[in-house]
Amino acid sequence: MINPLLLTDFYKTIHHMCYAQGLTKLVSYWTPRMSRKEDMDKVVMFGLQPFIKKYLISYFNENFFNRPKDEIIAEYKRIISRAMGEIAADTEHIEKLHDLGYLPIQIRAVEEGTRVNIKTPMIEITNTHEDFAWLVNYLETFMSCHIWQPMTSATIAYRYREIIEKYFELTVENGEPAKACGDFSMRGFSSLESAESSSAGHLLSFTGTATIPAIVYLEEYYNCDIEKETVALGTPSTEHSVMCSYGQDELSAYKRLINEVFPTGILSIVSDTYDYWNVITNLLPVLKQDILNRDGKIVIRGDSGDPVKIICGDNEASKDSPAYKGTVELLWDLFGGSINSKGYKVLDKHIGTIYGDSITVERCDEICKQLADKGFAVSNCVFGIGSYTYQFNTRDTFGFALKATHAVINGEEKFIFKDPKTDTGNFKKSQKGMCYVYREGDDILYKDQLTIKEQEAYTDNLLIPVFKDGKLTREYSLKEIRNRLNKKF
Repeated sequence: MINPLLLTDFYKTIHHMCYAQGLTKLVSYWTPRMSRKEDMDKVVMFGLQPFIKKYLISYFNENFFNRPKDEIIAEYKRIISRAMGEIAADTEHIEKLHDLGYLPIQIRAVEEGTRVNIKTPMIEITNTHEDFAWLVNYLETFMSCHIWQPMTSATIAYRYREIIEKYFELTVENGEPAKACGDFSMRGFSSLESAESSSAGHLLSFTGTATIPAIVYLEEYYNCDIEKETVALGTPSTEHSVMCSYGQDELSAYKRLINEVFPTGILSIVSDTYDYWNVITNLLPVLKQDILNRDGKIVIRGDSGDPVKIICGDNEASKDSPAYKGTVELLWDLFGGSINSKGYKVLDKHIGTIYGDSITVERCDEICKQLADKGFAVSNCVFGIGSYTYQFNTRDTFGFALKATHAVINGEEKFIFKDPKTDTGNFKKSQKGMCYVYREGDDILYKDQLTIKEQEAYTDNLLIPVFKDGKLTREYSLKEIRNRLNKKF
């Protein structure tokens, strides 16, 4: 495994020589500087704990401190000297770190599961030994590439949860919002690590996912146990290769799947392999008694076309066509159901529908609205969230950055900051000095331009120690994070 001091950008490797002489302390803050997402003005704090456990503790111990120093130095020099030149390949600072035997860093952060306002610092990082101020921002690249994704996905998932809860409150009786949205994004990610951390973020607000590794990720890093609690739920479901294996004899396929393969429980059947509306209007009437006789639910899954129109109906279609009514109304006409105490139609418990992908935040909201307008409970449909939603993002979706704001140079405290005149929107402007993070109503805000002692005077600072000198000092469980994010989970 590679030396962790090489897990950074090239330019970081020479900064220990470039800082002002006499620098003995550096303090930096991780901050979401802006939002590129509508109706998302707060970011969910999530994903720091796995980075600390996996990399700052296990990886550094195994691949740096526990390896012979000469191996570490030779590996470092081999790459840096050939890529950047001999001057850049200085290793005295790395030798000192190896001799020290631990990572002289302290990290303080708001509690995981907290929703933090844009521009409020979420994480503070500083050195605990005067010789290693250079190490603070050296870790920026390594940390950034591991934590922005779970934070971003957790924030987006929470927005879906807000929409679902709004319409559940309006239309659903005794519903479970946590089961309303499933994560189907794994195949669209660039790496397994990104997929599992993103899906873990989804699972703060929901329980449905197709990403099996997310369960192992949460068990390993967030103190949960699928044998003792609901970490995540999967749904038995077919795909097009299954349906195609029967050729176009869809009736035989459905009969076997419903009666023989899964005679009980939930089974989601992808239904648009050939003719989606034919399945609903011609095949399901033949299969009606088979479905109603099952102990469980058959879920009809659309996978192509406009999800809003497929689920809710297309007002521009011919009024005598199935497309005009849409899936939910067609299933109601065939299977019936009941009217709940809020006056909304609920499909018979043996039948339901899901649109298995392509449900953006905007489509989720529109489907919920149209179902409610037609008199249907929103719980009649499950929403599939795919890689467009969770992978089509960058670190700049919420403007995440780690920036230095405070230093001690030759024993004197200094406020340091960046404030580019060419940055007309103040997007890149950083805080100054030490920061105090506090709660005001539903908001998490901050006060900066503080000295170390002035910051220490605030005993209610929401930035609390989670890591110091190679050890985890505060640990969170999945249950605790879910409860903090959403008390109704």
